Amino acid sequence: MDTKNKKYALLALVKSYIIITFALFVNAIAWTAFLLPSEIVGGGVTGAAALLYYATGIPVAASFFLANVVLVIFGIKSLGIGFGIRTVFGVVVLSLFFGILQPLITEPVVDDRFMSAILGGILGGASVGLVFTQGGSTGGTDIIAMIINKYRNISHGRIILYLDLFIISSSYFLFQSLEVMVYGYVTMAVASYSIDMLLMGHRRSVQLFIFSPQHDLIAERIANEIGRGVTLLDGRGWYSKEDISVLMVVVRRYETSTVFRTVKEIDPEAFISVANVMGVYGKGFDPIKY
Repeated sequence: MDTKNKKYALLALVKSYIIITFALFVNAIAWTAFLLPSEIVGGGVTGAAALLYYATGIPVAASFFLANVVLVIFGIKSLGIGFGIRTVFGVVVLSLFFGILQPLITEPVVDDRFMSAILGGILGGASVGLVFTQGGSTGGTDIIAMIINKYRNISHGRIILYLDLFIISSSYFLFQSLEVMVYGYVTMAVASYSIDMLLMGHRRSVQLFIFSPQHDLIAERIANEIGRGVTLLDGRGWYSKEDISVLMVVVRRYETSTVFRTVKEIDPEAFISVANVMGVYGKGFDPIKY
């Protein structure tokens, strides 16, 4: 890898960790500003830590961190050391944010409990989805699901759903209140929807056809700097009767601005068509499932 490519790779890595850190901060805000002060139990290890906090007063940061340390150790033994450096980063940073924010926020930001459940679910789900887009994780039930999935043919999502249902349902034994349990289910549903919406937007792909005399240089820049494959197609202009070369590129929607900027730098007169695609499977995109 040459110096220029190393620079791009380093910048991409730094950008990714900045996005993960921001998302973890938003996740901590969702819990400490909306859910915890309103005594709402969400899913995951954070939900279990919240239950422990309501019952004993032990700060969420402490129980969340200790539980994830145990899970990470089991994860390394079962899945290998490379299963998640970003997971370890997520656990440590989120624990720090919990430790800083929980003592500072003692009252709910909004007085209405239902609004706290909705806003907490939106912010919590969107933040987790944003972490997922960068290949990160907040640990917790994700690790449990990965371990179980390795040995049993049960989908990742179903395992997490069962665990979340169990954790939220357990709140009834602590509060003796169906209302608290229902608020927990509302938070879980809103968070799941937020995650799905964010990931669907992030994973949506487009297909571009690029017409330009500078096709060789454009293809080289797209392949080397953006890291996407390019297919060169031979064509013939009906009006001009001249042979032309067309570049076909498939990228994620969020990468289109980078492609446009690259093409404009090389050939401002280039002709580009863009079309949405239903799904893209193979290297660099989604695995083939059928």
